[in-house]
Parts: sequence; structure tokens; C-alpha cells
Amino acid sequence: MSSTSQHNHPETSGTSYPLLNVEAMDPQLTTIQPGGGIIINLEMLWGRWRRFWLKTFRRGYVQKMQSSRKGDFNPCPHEVLDPRDLKYHENQGGYYWEAADDPFAYRSRLPFAREGLAELIVLSTLFFGGAALTAGLLLSFQASGLVAIFGWLLAFTLLLFGLEIVWFFRNPNRTIPAGEGVIVSPADGTFDTIEEIEHHEYIGGPAIEIGIFLSIFNVHINRMPVAGRIIKLAYKPGKCLNALRPESTRENERLEVYLQMPAPTNRPMLVQQITGAIARRIVCRIKPGDELEKGQQFGMIKLGSRTVIVFPREPGLEILTKPGDKLLAGSTILAKYTDAAESVTPMGKASNDDKEA
Repeated sequence: MSSTSQHNHPETSGTSYPLLNVEAMDPQLTTIQPGGGIIINLEMLWGRWRRFWLKTFRRGYVQKMQSSRKGDFNPCPHEVLDPRDLKYHENQGGYYWEAADDPFAYRSRLPFAREGLAELIVLSTLFFGGAALTAGLLLSFQASGLVAIFGWLLAFTLLLFGLEIVWFFRNPNRTIPAGEGVIVSPADGTFDTIEEIEHHEYIGGPAIEIGIFLSIFNVHINRMPVAGRIIKLAYKPGKCLNALRPESTRENERLEVYLQMPAPTNRPMLVQQITGAIARRIVCRIKPGDELEKGQQFGMIKLGSRTVIVFPREPGLEILTKPGDKLLAGSTILAKYTDAAESVTPMGKASNDDKEA
């Protein structure tokens, strides 16, 4: 049995949990997007041409980037010439660049999810381009009657799809509440389900499980519910059922993030990223051993999905939200442990940059 399932539940609030050992990376997680996809394949193909171009025509740039590169091994199945080559393999450790040496660090400060920039560019170009082309043809040929009606309806529909893609991949700043015992929502969406579990294997005792449904109109970036260390990641392939169906939590493709709060409590928690009928791509940029702050971004689920959080059920635990509530990742307080010494006060606004994993 792994070390993550052997600790005991404390009988009273404030009792510390045993410190857990960090486990090895799940061998299935060779990239930050284990489900693959068309866009990732296109980016890999583009990367080959980009590296050929850089080595052939920009040798000085390549030498400059290699001189500032840190790390002792290549985590990628290809050459690493600059930070763009690490995008899908940053969860493997190895090579990296300091922010000051990274000419692409600005992408983390954009108001859009960095993990979805390729999809944003490709899909919005297709939809907006299709809308513009359709409108241009209708005007050029002076379409009338049913052709005009269906043509303009198509153009308007494509425009709406393009706007939805832009809206979906937005990355707003969030104000992160302070407080050691405060648990914030790991996802935007609707508080869908809550369940009391008598014994959860990882928690080691009674637990609370909260399910959050994310529609296609919600921000889909996941954030840390508490400050803590990543103990284990587990990827489980599965179905792509509608995320509103209760069985989707057990049967759909998901990625489980096992974490532990720092001393003195060492509380264990679990966050599950779960696909839906539309969302088929989970992104998780972290690795076991990483230490993240509360509200820090660690991944996303692309297009409609579900997120589940499991945490210890202890005396003094207060659930501050209820089914039906609208939640904001990193900002909405789901629950708090009243044994915590700190009061709940805003920590200040977290930018897209300083909350990246």
C-alpha cells in the first residue's frame, strides 16, 4: 500500500496529520495534456519547423538561449531551443529558464489561459474567418431570399462560436482570501453536489466531497484550494459522459491531484479534474513535490467539465457554501476550519503571472 493511504484521521480539530512521502510521477503523465488532441499534434508539427528555422537562420538566438538555460536534463522527446519547446513537458522537471531570461514570459500575463492559447488562435480564426468569408460571399453575390436568410444565420452562428471561444479561454485576476484554515474553490462553476464520506482512503478518515459543474461559459482554469505540496498525481482514462450526471465522477476520464497542507496541520486533500461530454482535454502543469500557494493556477479542463474536491471532515469544520451557489476559483471560500489562528481577510489580487504554477 502506498504511503498516501496509511495515515489516520485525527479525532479532534487541530490535531496534526502525519507528513506524507512524495510519490513518483504517474508514468502515463508524459505531457501536461495526457489525452492528446489535434491541437497538440499541430503544435508539435509546428515545433519541428520552428526548430529547423531557428537552427538554420537564427543561430545567435539559439546560442543565447542555450547559455541562459538551467536544469540538468532534457525532459522532452525533441531538442529544447527555447521555452516554447517545454510547453507540453514542463511537468517533467529538467530544463527551464528564469523569468528574466524567458522572452515568452509575457504570455502568462495575458488575459487568456496560456494552456489554451493555441486553441484560442486556431478556433477563433476558423470561426471568425468563416463568419467573415460567409458575409463577404453574401454581399458580393447580393444574395436574397432563403439563401440570404440561411447565409446570414450561418455567419451569425459562426460569430457567436468565435466569441464563445474567446470567452471560454479568458483568465481573469482573482482576489485570494487569506487564512490558514480557509479552503477556496478549485474551479469556477456551480456547487453541484456534496457528500459525507465515512472513510476516504487518502484522507484516512471521514471526509467531505464537493462536486462543481463547469458549463462552457465558466472560466475553466483550476486553482489550488489551499497552500500545500503535491504528493501524487494519478491519471485515469475513462468515458466522456455529461458532467451533470453523478456517475461521471467515477466513470469519466480524470486526473487526481493529491496534496497536503503544510505544518502544523498537514491536512491531506484531493482535487479531481474530470472531463465532460464536450470537454475532452485535461491539462495539469504540476508534478509531485511542487509546493504551490493557495489560489495558484495549476491547470485547466478544456470546454465544459467537472471538478471535485475532497477534504477532511473534522470538528470545527464550517461549510460556507451550498448546492446551487456560483463559485469563483481561488476567490470563493468553500469551507474553513475554525481552529485556524488567522482570520479570513483578502490577500490581495492575484495576477495571471504570479499565480502560475
